[in-house]
Amino acid sequence: MKGDYQELVDEISALLSAPATLENRDFGLVAFGAHDSDDDTAMDPVRTRSILTRRSTPAVRAWFEGFGITRATGPVRIPAAPEAGVFRDRLCLPVRHRGVVLGYVWLLDADPGPTDGQLAAAMDVAARIGALLADEVRAGADLSREFGAVLAAGRGWQRDMAVAALHDALGADADGLHTVVCVTPWPGEPPSVRTVPSAAALATVPRPGGQALAALVRLRSAEALDPATTAAERLRTTAGPAATGGLATARRGLTELADSWHEALSAARAASAESRFGPVADWSAIGPYRLLAALPRTSDPAPPDPAVRPLLAPPHSELARTAEVFLDCAGQASRTATELGIHRQTLYYRLARVQQLTGLDLNDGEDRLLLHMALKQARL
Repeated sequence: MKGDYQELVDEISALLSAPATLENRDFGLVAFGAHDSDDDTAMDPVRTRSILTRRSTPAVRAWFEGFGITRATGPVRIPAAPEAGVFRDRLCLPVRHRGVVLGYVWLLDADPGPTDGQLAAAMDVAARIGALLADEVRAGADLSREFGAVLAAGRGWQRDMAVAALHDALGADADGLHTVVCVTPWPGEPPSVRTVPSAAALATVPRPGGQALAALVRLRSAEALDPATTAAERLRTTAGPAATGGLATARRGLTELADSWHEALSAARAASAESRFGPVADWSAIGPYRLLAALPRTSDPAPPDPAVRPLLAPPHSELARTAEVFLDCAGQASRTATELGIHRQTLYYRLARVQQLTGLDLNDGEDRLLLHMALKQARL
């Protein structure tokens, strides 16, 4: 794709007999033509910085946008401004597609300037660039913003607006069958959507202590989650050995994306807490963690229940593990002893110590429920 942009920029340079530079609508450098002039002013600070750093400063952007380039449908001439580092007049060719500005082609303006016919031919090339940029947007290169906005928005009109924007960006894909994949923790920026088969959009989502990656994955069938599992495994490998993944229930359309994200994140957290779920967990398979993961989680989590707190201290980790396995085994002593590889008498001794530390009665259903929930929550 980059080669296509370069060829089109070179075509405009040849048409107008001047080196051209292509920037996207955020003033990020995409491609630039060769510069072989002996005129030092042809490489003024603005053009030099754009090429070397691949981006213009906010002040330069504001200066150029002040001449209406975001609304223009034809060439715009911009006078020099030495105080801003713009030593030469500029010619801006807005790059649009279906009425939306997607970028700008920049050239140095001079007397005599290009003819109307040359400018018309250059604008035709700019329209071809616009079609390429639009294809890139549709391919998902710029959907992280729209997707992330849906996941971050609160309930109400803000979420409705974010969903509508994502729906427009996805086009026909928006009403199809999707699931959401979560991988956490995630380092850095989201990868290109093209590197993740079946992914329609990717976005990072802030979380206490870090961030997670969300992927919107297309499905052919609600029962066939292979594309989502494949995407989760690939992304988890990229994130590193400590990362886990989660899959949400398949849904059609975008209106329940927030619910899907909650499910995917909960499943990833459960996978981190319980190795038996594997490195990638499905929401439908995490049992009680569906409820536990719904409890509020902040950067300053609430302390554990006072009764269970002594048991969660590091010196008593073996007793905590014994209590958890005992409760996982529905209070069956023989199964628990086998699972832990200990004698029954050792099990009874440990359970008595658990009761002494916590003041809970393991023969009481509510006490057992409290202890079980507290031990599972501690894993999350």
